Amino acid sequence: MTSKIENIKARQIFDSRGNPTIEVDIFSKHNFARASIPSGASTGKYEAVELRDGGNSLMGKGVSKVIDIIENKLKKHIVGMSVYDQEEIDFKMCQLDGTENKSLFGANSILPISLAVARLASQVKEVELFEYLTTFCKSDQSITTPIPLMNILNGGSHADNLVDVQEFMIAPTRAKTFREALIMGVEVFHNLKGVLKSKGLSTNVGDEGGFAPNLKSNEEALDLILLAIEKSGYKPGKDIYLAIDAASSEFYKNNHYCFNNGDILSSNEMVEFWKNWTNKYPIFSIEDGLHEDDWDGWINLTDKIGEKVQLVGDDLFVTNIKRLKKGILDKASNSILIKPNQIGTLSETFNTMTFAKENNLTTIMSHRSGETEDTFISDLAVAFRCSQIKTGSCSRTDRVAKYNQLLRIEEKLVKNTFFSVEKLKYFK
Repeated sequence: MTSKIENIKARQIFDSRGNPTIEVDIFSKHNFARASIPSGASTGKYEAVELRDGGNSLMGKGVSKVIDIIENKLKKHIVGMSVYDQEEIDFKMCQLDGTENKSLFGANSILPISLAVARLASQVKEVELFEYLTTFCKSDQSITTPIPLMNILNGGSHADNLVDVQEFMIAPTRAKTFREALIMGVEVFHNLKGVLKSKGLSTNVGDEGGFAPNLKSNEEALDLILLAIEKSGYKPGKDIYLAIDAASSEFYKNNHYCFNNGDILSSNEMVEFWKNWTNKYPIFSIEDGLHEDDWDGWINLTDKIGEKVQLVGDDLFVTNIKRLKKGILDKASNSILIKPNQIGTLSETFNTMTFAKENNLTTIMSHRSGETEDTFISDLAVAFRCSQIKTGSCSRTDRVAKYNQLLRIEEKLVKNTFFSVEKLKYFK
């Protein structure tokens, strides 16, 4: 079966927030594959550029410029190449763009092609996508399914409420399989809904499917989640741990961390804030606990609690190997969030994940707040043995689709796979 790329077609579709995004179809002689890409609301300033049309139509968020770039500037250079030339294709697109942050063509022009090429290659080869992607993983580790970090309560940029912390997540650690972990998470989610109703609080959901009630404080959010865990028949800090995405760059102003309740904290005070929280609550993971440029703060935080808490760099690293190298050199974190659209190609994502693993950082695959039904990240998380995955709550099809794909993958691997919880030191 021929492996030559014969045609590429791009179209504008809409993400889970109703914003335009890009979908690409790519064709060989006998096969075709499709990939679509997400976009974020809380974005790091060092992320690869997302190109938009501007103007009045669709609030300036249209992607007709991206379609033109794909079909008139990129397509002619890629048609005729082999679907197996992933690195060469990705390099060529980056070379044609010619900028470090993909500002000429936009990462949203390059990434959907990069993902679609890999999916097409798996179809031509007649293997599952995760199996094909495994060939790029420089690891001798056993294949694992990731722990779901299920976002069950939203704040920050992901909800219209006064909660500062962007995501409150649960990690089902008693589970022996991904399926069991997902069931545990679903039970807690539904019990949390009942808890919120009993207190007269809203059960509307935010961008990532977690509930978004208007609470009095961040601590109230934690207390409600702990109650829901107990009502589900589980023990917090034993069966289920907590994880948070603070997205602190969103409330960082004038070199201070400014909370909705009026508290204004210095970097050192913010470190103490997280230290106190991890002593008080069964929190095993904090993502973006400090601003993306607060390197001294990150070093301080890692020094203070990095032995017992997973400290995840999202805005800090933006899936960029250059920023990751600085973080490793400075000992500024012990974990990295992986978002392919932050960097713009699958090959660069591979390189960043590989380097992180070589330096003993945990890797967490992640969706974006503006998602599509595409499940690529589920396969990628398994292929690269990511210990965890963030893909939202157990509501909204764009989130659940990723979980359902992981169920299918685990079913295929059931005799030869391990659940990632066995590999993490943060669960006592």
